[in-house]
Amino acid sequence: MTHPECLYTAVESSLLAGVAYTTDQTLLLWFLSGALYRYFAVPPAVFQALLTAPSKGVYFNRNIRNRFPYQRLV
Repeated sequence: MTHPECLYTAVESSLLAGVAYTTDQTLLLWFLSGALYRYFAVPPAVFQALLTAPSKGVYFNRNIRNRFPYQRLV
């Protein structure tokens, strides 16, 4: 069994500590609260837009939250 390649990036945000994106279109979000969520079937353009958004929290709330299936890991 092979694992998808993962690209982790620390971000400056009042909501997020870091983000990672895998080659199978899974987005992992580490929140400053300590929570870790995995979002499925996230297009690469959404990940790229999150990285370049002036406010990661606003972008998350408008474009990711409640739009993709997810799983809380921690």
